[in-house]
Amino acid sequence: MKQKNTLMVLRAYQYYAVEAILESVSNKSNGYVWHTTGSGKTLTSFKACQILTSREDIDKVMFIVDRNDLDYQTTKEFNSFSAGAVDGTDNTNALIKQLKGKNKLIITTIQKLHRVVKGRAKQLENYRNLRMILMFDECHRSQFGDMHKDITNFFTNINYYGFTGTPIFAENANKSRTTQDLFGKRLHSYLIKDAIHDENVLGFAVDYVGTYKSRVKTDIEVEAIDTGEVMESEERLEKIVDYIIKYHNNKTYHKEFTSMFCVSSVPVLNKYYNIFKKKNPDLKIAAIYSYGDNVDLEEGNRHPRDNLESHIEDYNEMFGTNYSTDDFGSYYVDVSKRSKNKQIDILLVVNMFLTGFDNPLLNTLYVDKNLQYHGLIQAFSRTNRIDNVKKTQGNIVCFRNLKKRVDEAVRLFSDTDAEGYVITLPYSEYVEKFNSCASRLLTLVPDVQDVDGLEDEKDVEKFVLNFKNILRVLNRMTTFAEFSYDDLKLTEQDLNDYKSKYLDLYAKVSRRESPEKSSILDDIDFEIELTRQDNINVSYIINLLKDLDPKDSSFKKDIRLIHDLMQASHELKSKAELIDKFIHENIVESNGQIDVDEELPQYFEKEKNKEINEMVASENLSGEETRKIIEEYEYSGKLRDDDIKQSFNEDIGFLERRHKVSLLKSKIIDLVDKFALI
Repeated sequence: MKQKNTLMVLRAYQYYAVEAILESVSNKSNGYVWHTTGSGKTLTSFKACQILTSREDIDKVMFIVDRNDLDYQTTKEFNSFSAGAVDGTDNTNALIKQLKGKNKLIITTIQKLHRVVKGRAKQLENYRNLRMILMFDECHRSQFGDMHKDITNFFTNINYYGFTGTPIFAENANKSRTTQDLFGKRLHSYLIKDAIHDENVLGFAVDYVGTYKSRVKTDIEVEAIDTGEVMESEERLEKIVDYIIKYHNNKTYHKEFTSMFCVSSVPVLNKYYNIFKKKNPDLKIAAIYSYGDNVDLEEGNRHPRDNLESHIEDYNEMFGTNYSTDDFGSYYVDVSKRSKNKQIDILLVVNMFLTGFDNPLLNTLYVDKNLQYHGLIQAFSRTNRIDNVKKTQGNIVCFRNLKKRVDEAVRLFSDTDAEGYVITLPYSEYVEKFNSCASRLLTLVPDVQDVDGLEDEKDVEKFVLNFKNILRVLNRMTTFAEFSYDDLKLTEQDLNDYKSKYLDLYAKVSRRESPEKSSILDDIDFEIELTRQDNINVSYIINLLKDLDPKDSSFKKDIRLIHDLMQASHELKSKAELIDKFIHENIVESNGQIDVDEELPQYFEKEKNKEINEMVASENLSGEETRKIIEEYEYSGKLRDDDIKQSFNEDIGFLERRHKVSLLKSKIIDLVDKFALI
């Protein structure tokens, strides 16, 4: 029963992988499992370990990871499996104690286990013949040197299993040794095309920027891959930085997501870093790489450690930290956390973070490095973790001619010609999809005002679903560098007008209280995230207000633009009427002679107080208690039912009280959202 309950948490493909390992253990044979990056390999392998510990014929089960792959988040996950399992130190005493102790499950790093069997073997002489199962996580790494051989030769009664998303085959083998050579036969496969089909990971949109297969006109040199002087020239690197600065917002949805830039070497990374710093874009840039103490330097060149020290000083200034190369491990952990918190826009790397780094908010990888085979898939897969509906693919921007290598890697790690699954469609095909959806929309509602005349719920449903499809396709298209509204059957203004109607319907459905009969619209997911324009925020609107001039001939057109932008934004729609009133009551009345930064907050506060007073009067509430509730919600984001009940000035029945609490919650949330200026 225990085993069955443990398996219940696994998905079907994970369950079959565990079953295959259990059968192989019973047969006393070795093997490996090929599960694509991002499909939960660690959970699958750990569950297999858990189940095996319940078997009486097994003395120890060791879950072995590569410490070099462990970032802060991964370490937390392992330690949540078993408290203190990964301490990240070189201390081997605890591991020896575990091997000699009663606990059957041990989690350790391959580096630490290797030090034990090589340096302290005598202490384990009486334990070499224990019946042991070794489970190697991410077995495409650290397994092809002496460590794997020394460990598996030391213990005399073992079976061992590997988990990998990118096996080593003959085509990508190092010195002709493959994953099968080390681990035996493949026990189970779950390939990248399967994971994409099941929506466990995303596919990739790959741009090749430069003179080779360029989608956007540019003269960045990519053909001379083996000509170091050309590829590392300041002129070429500057053009690449200019390109990244120009299109970064497109790729990351105005920094809703973050990115990495992997480059060919430490010297090239340092060049890129200095160029970004010189151009001083509105981007937070960080850098991390390993450095060697014994480096042959040409005269006048700085040591890589000195350059990294300088980058870390910039990082400290940016984030108020105090790191140096002396505590590089702490810096590594902090970089990992800040990348996952969207505090770093572009992280410059050479090899670090290209494997084992899981960050759902990372959606773009810039590449100026000759990746291939498993290294290419691993690097690309940093971008394809599922996050929200807006993240539809991992964006890969190649500044080298990697098309052939991408095709080879996709075929190799999909066991078939799966490019259509793994690599997303070209821009032109999304244009066709968009225009097809637009034609259907215009057949239903040729004019935006026709949306208001839709009386049949089925017609309303058709509009919502059709426009949602338009938003989905548009969401993908806007990440392409060549995106232009000129290619579309709907103008940008048309889209904003229809989007406003779409949001009106969403508001109507979401705020409907206790409908007399069920509505088909109640079951529609509007996927409101697709309507968000995070670059169009309150600050953006305030800056537009500052530029309004009633004496200018374009004044009415400018007002209309501001109104349309707010109507088309889910976050700003509630403020549209308020801003319209501010424009006419303040900017027009003063002929533009006001300080918007000073007057707008005062206006919002005055209008908010009026609205609170109206709510207090209409709902028969205590003004003092209501203001306390609103202040608490503004501060903490919490609304407590008991506090709301305390604001009532009258005794009402149970059902009416529940309804009133729910109604007031909705009103308070709407009020605070409406008057928030940050």
